Amino acid sequence: MHDVLHRRRPFDDALSGHPDLSALEPRDRAFARLIAATTLRRLGQIDAVIAHCLDRPLPDKAARGTDILRTGMAQILFMDTPSHAAVDRTVAQFEGRVLTPYRKLANAIMRRAVREGAALTAEQDAARLNTPEWLWQAWQAAHGDDICRQIAHMHGQEPMLDITLKAPDADPAGWAERLGAEILPTGTLRRATGGLVRDLPGFADGAWWVQDAAASLPAKLLIGGLGETIEGMKIVDLCAAPGGKTAQLAAAGLDVTAIDRSPARMKRLSENLDRLGLKAEMIEAAAEDWRPPEPVDAILLDAPCTATGTIRRHPDIAWLKSAADVARMAEVQSRLLTAAGDLVKPGGILVYSVCSIQPEEGPAQIAAFLTDGAPFERVPVAPGEVGGLAEAVTADGDVLTLPCHLAEKGGLDGFFAARLRRLDS
Repeated sequence: MHDVLHRRRPFDDALSGHPDLSALEPRDRAFARLIAATTLRRLGQIDAVIAHCLDRPLPDKAARGTDILRTGMAQILFMDTPSHAAVDRTVAQFEGRVLTPYRKLANAIMRRAVREGAALTAEQDAARLNTPEWLWQAWQAAHGDDICRQIAHMHGQEPMLDITLKAPDADPAGWAERLGAEILPTGTLRRATGGLVRDLPGFADGAWWVQDAAASLPAKLLIGGLGETIEGMKIVDLCAAPGGKTAQLAAAGLDVTAIDRSPARMKRLSENLDRLGLKAEMIEAAAEDWRPPEPVDAILLDAPCTATGTIRRHPDIAWLKSAADVARMAEVQSRLLTAAGDLVKPGGILVYSVCSIQPEEGPAQIAAFLTDGAPFERVPVAPGEVGGLAEAVTADGDVLTLPCHLAEKGGLDGFFAARLRRLDS
C-alpha cells in the first residue's frame, strides 16, 4: 500500500517486488493481494471512516501507520475477516521507533471501527467517495451522472475471470462445463476467481488464455473487417504484449508480426505463445519507428493509455493517474496512430483501441485523425459483431464498452475501438 500511494508504484509491480510476499504460501499471497486490492477499491470510504475516528490525521512521519490502518479497515468493513484477527494483526504492525507510540491509538481506532463501521459505511456515498474528483467530473461530462455512478459502482466489485478459447469451434459449452464458467454474449467464458489459474483444466495444454471479454473485441473487429478469405494475410500487432490479441490473430490463421518495445513484456508474450502452441514473428522495437518491408493487410494498434477502463481489475489506476496523464498519453496516441496508418496498404484495415474510457484517448483521437486528412474511412461496427451489445456501439459506429455494461454478469473492462479502412490511392 505504501509503495502504491506514496511512491506511486503500480500495484502489480509493488506486489511482485515485495520480499515478504514471496515467502508466503500461495493461499496467503492471494489473501494479502485481496486485502490490498480491497483497500484501493474502497480507499475513499476507508479514509472517511478513519477521519471519523481521529481528531486529527497521523503526522507525516507516521504515514505508514495510516496505510496499516487502511488495510485493517478494509478487512473489518468490506471483507469476511474475523474482527478480532483484523484488529490484532493491524495493531501488531505498529512497531518500531516511529509507530510504537501510536499503538494504543491504533487499537482504539480499530475497535471503534468494529463497533461503528457498518453504520458509517451504510450512510456513505460509496461511488463518489471511491472516485477521484478528476475522474468523476470527466465521466459525468462524457456520460451523465447516472452512467458515471454505474461505472464507479462496478469499480467496487471484484472482477471475474474471463477466458478466450484458442479454437473458436472448440466446443464452448463443453469447456464452460469443465471450467465452471458461463458463456458471455461475446463468446468469452467467465468464471468466478479463486485458486490458481495454471491448475484449471486446459491451461497446461494451451487450450485457452485469460483475457477480459472487452479486450477480445479489437482483434475480433479486425478479423471481421478482412472479409471471407483471411488465412495468410499479413497483420501487424503494434504494442502487442502481453499477447492476448496476438494470440487471437494467430489462432485465426493470420501471418502475425508482434511489435513491442519492452524486453520483459516480449518475453512474456513469447512464453504465452509457446504455451498456446501459436506462432508469430516477434520484433522488439518502438511502434512509432518500426516499418515493415512493404505495406500490410491490417494493423491492430492497441495504444498505450491511462487504462482507466481497467480500474475494476487494477484499482491503483484511480489513484495513480491524473488529467495530466490523459493529455500526455493523447499526444503519444496521436503520433502512433499516424505512424500506424502509413503501414497499411490501400484497402487494408486499421483497428485502433485503448483500454481507457477518457474521450481524449478514444473518440477524439479518431475524429482528429480523420479530420486531419488521413486517407481512411470508418468501417462501422454492427452490434452482432460485439455479442449484440448495442449499447457498446457508438453513433459513429465505433465500440465503447463501459465497466457497467453486462453489469448483471459482472461487468466489462472499458475499451474503445475504431475500425478504419485505407482508401485506394
